[in-house]
Formats: sequence, structure tokens, C-alpha cells
Amino acid sequence: MIPRCLRRGSSLFSAWNRMEKALIILFLVLFAGRFCWRYVLQQLNISNLQKHGKEIPPVFQGVIDEGTLTKMVDYTVDNTRLAAKENLVDDLVELALVFLFLPFFVSLITAGKIPFIGQALIFFGVFAAVGGVCGIPFELYSTFVLEKKYGFSTITWRMWFTDLLKSLIISSILLAVLISAIMAFIFYLPASWWLWAWVFFTLFQILLLWIYPVVIAPLFNKYEPITDKGLQEQIEAMMAKVGLKAQGIYQVDEGKRSRHTNAYFTGIGKTKRIVLYDTLLASHTTEEIISVLAHEIGHWKKKHIFKQLVFMIAASLAVLYFVHTVVSAPVLYHAFGLTPTPLYAGLFLVSLYLSCLGFFLSPAGAAIMRRYEREADRTAVELTGTSTPMISALKRLAKDNLANLHPHPLYVWFYYSHPPLLERITNLQDMKLNKENAHENN
Repeated sequence: MIPRCLRRGSSLFSAWNRMEKALIILFLVLFAGRFCWRYVLQQLNISNLQKHGKEIPPVFQGVIDEGTLTKMVDYTVDNTRLAAKENLVDDLVELALVFLFLPFFVSLITAGKIPFIGQALIFFGVFAAVGGVCGIPFELYSTFVLEKKYGFSTITWRMWFTDLLKSLIISSILLAVLISAIMAFIFYLPASWWLWAWVFFTLFQILLLWIYPVVIAPLFNKYEPITDKGLQEQIEAMMAKVGLKAQGIYQVDEGKRSRHTNAYFTGIGKTKRIVLYDTLLASHTTEEIISVLAHEIGHWKKKHIFKQLVFMIAASLAVLYFVHTVVSAPVLYHAFGLTPTPLYAGLFLVSLYLSCLGFFLSPAGAAIMRRYEREADRTAVELTGTSTPMISALKRLAKDNLANLHPHPLYVWFYYSHPPLLERITNLQDMKLNKENAHENN
């Protein structure tokens, strides 16, 4: 007859094993689900594009021809297939690292006399390096094969390599600062590290937003005040309507890397500025550029950027508190075969689950972003008094950037941060029609 205390211990051990198995099964289900669902969405998008890709939408009649439409389809298909291959490689490498390399690696770096923060820097540095190296072949193929095939890439090998070195140095410094700070909080303030980490992370993010336009971005491109003073005056007049102040309006020499076009706001406080690609200035009319910037100003007027920042800060607090509550559980480490249980390894393991969960929750964020984009479009029309230039700009952007005119609705729902181009143009045409009808009635 087995003593009660031994039966109880056996029961606890059995429950512990079940918990470990449950954690592994949960991870594999989430991981496989993410891979399969991502692949399904990619194939649905390709299938929908190939089915409708020969149809020039009525609003694009006279804007694009069959040859351009074929390039649009091929460009999206080629990029989607490349992304699918990269996802497969990334996932296989991640599985190998987690189940084959992680236990050995943790035992190795904890066996010596390396300080806790040093261990964490080595740990995350190695994993970041592996991920970066795995991504290089796909980046090279995308830049020097696909983008050149479709007439976009203008970058040289020397510039690409220089960009890589600069990015490596900057990201290494930023990652080292962030990891060192969080590990210091964990080591010296174990009970409240998550709160201090949240404060530091928030300030760190705000600092990056502030210094990026004036410190980091100029390391890669040349920024100079726009030379078209007439355009500058129109932009400043439109900004004055909504009380927006910026440090300056700049053009950037993006054409030395790519023929893609864009315009954006960047920075906060005294570093806030408007940036226009030189490719955009060369290919769009003044009215179209004004309408594109009116859309960006619409985001500012509706406080979309502020709302996103507040949400990010609140979400990071919730995530860090959750991580704090689960990262110390020994079962988490034992499930993945870790005998030493350093907290940085636990942070990594929890991040695996959160990454998968974040993927499945992404449609919620995408839906909010699409709503913001519609609001910005409406505000742009209000600021400029017409939707015609924006419609023209969107058509030109679609043509010049070989946009997908026929995305699958499910793909849009899951991924798109902007409404599909045809939807945006239709909405803008409706605004124009409503305004004309209102004018006639008056």
C-alpha cells in the first residue's frame, strides 16, 4: 500500500508533467495555426488576384493598360511567394532554436562566471544575429532581383552593404541599452521590475521618436528643405488651418535606393517634420502632393498618432504585468527542457506565445487603422475642398508602385492597415458627388 504522502507527491508530479505537455501542445498549436493560416491567406490572395487580375477596374480605365496590369499582378504574386518562403525558413529556424539549441545554449552561458546582464546580452544577441542572418538572402533577392525586375530598385551593392552595417550598429546599440536596462530592473528590483521596465520602455520609445528624424534618419539619407517654395507655401497654409506646427518641410533623396514614392510625418515636439520623397516630387502634380499631405495632416488633426502612442503605452504595461506573473513559473522552463532557469530565457519563451497570439489578434488593430485612414481621407477632402486631386494621386500611386487592385477580402480584413485602393477611390468619388449635390441644392 502506497503511503498517502507518496500518493500526493506522485499526483503532483503527474499534474506537473501534464502542465508541461499542455504548454508544449499549446505552443505547437499556436505556432502551426499561425503558419497554416498565414499560408492560406497568401494563397487566397494570389488566387483572387489571378482570377480578377485581367480586369481593369472602371476607375482605372485610361490610367493603366493591360501591360501595366499584368506587371501589377506579377509583382504581387512574386512578392507573396517570396514572403511565404521566408516565413517557412523563419519558422523552421525558430523551431530548431527552441527545441534543439535553446537548452544547450542556456546551460552553456550560465555555466561560466558571466554576470546576469552579460548573459542576457549574449542570449538575445545570438538569437537576433541568427534571425538577421536568415533574413539576408531574402532581402538580397528582393532588392537585387525582384525590385530590379520591376524597375524599382536603384541601390548599389556598396550602398546596400553600408546600410546593413549602419543598421547593424544602430540596432545593436539600441537593443543592448534596452536589454541591459530591463535586466538591471529584474536583477535589482525583482518584485517590481515590470513597472520600472514599462516606465523605461515608454521613455525609450518617446526618445526614439524624438531623435529619429535628426539623428538616425540622416545617417542613411540626405534631407534638405524643399526647393519648390510655392509648394512649401501651400503646405504651410494648409497646416495653419489646423494649427499644426512642424520644424520644417524636407525632401529626401530616396531615389538613390528605389523608385517607390511616399510622404510622411515624423518626429515629435521640436523635431516634428514633413518628409517628401524626391520620387514623389518628380512624378506628382502640386495638387496631388498637397492632397497626399492633407491626408497625413488629417491623421494629426484626428489625433490618430497620439491615440496609437497611448494604446501602445497601455498595452505594453498590460503585457509586462502579464509576463511578470508567468515568467517565474518553473513549469515554463521545464516544458522546454531548461534546467537552469534564468529569467531572460523565460522572457524569450513567453515572447514566443505572445508573438503567436499577437498574430491572431492583428485584425483588431488593422480594423482600427483602416478606420483612421478613412477619417484621414475625409479630413483631407475638407482641408482641400475637393477629392479630385487625391483620387488622381491614388491612381498614380497605384500605377507607379504596382499596387494590388484585387486583394482578397479576407486578406484585407486580416492584414490591411489601409482600405483597398478601389474602396478608397470609390469613397472619395462619393464624397465628391455628395458635395456637388449639396452645392446644387443650395
